[in-house]
Amino acid sequence: MDIEQKLKDQIADNDILIYMKGTPYEPKCGFSARTVQALVECEAKFSYVDILENNEVRATLPTVSDWPTFPQVFVSGELIGGADIVTQMHEAGELKKVLEEASK
Repeated sequence: MDIEQKLKDQIADNDILIYMKGTPYEPKCGFSARTVQALVECEAKFSYVDILENNEVRATLPTVSDWPTFPQVFVSGELIGGADIVTQMHEAGELKKVLEEASK
């Protein structure tokens, strides 16, 4: 299986998925830390992929998602955005609703 298909399968197989630098327990950049914090505050159960552990994922995902930066959060197979968008959605009270819908 090629890396693009693997990424598409990961995105499809997880209700809430974040591609990030580091882990939720030990983020390796402030943007990833902020995004994880928003997901945690919404009490979301999510999966993650540490892009620093796999250069192929890091290089290929921006092509698959058409989004150049990390983190990237996918909900129900759709990219909802990165740190700024997720943080804005959280502050506006929208993120929790989107995450709850995905977990049903």
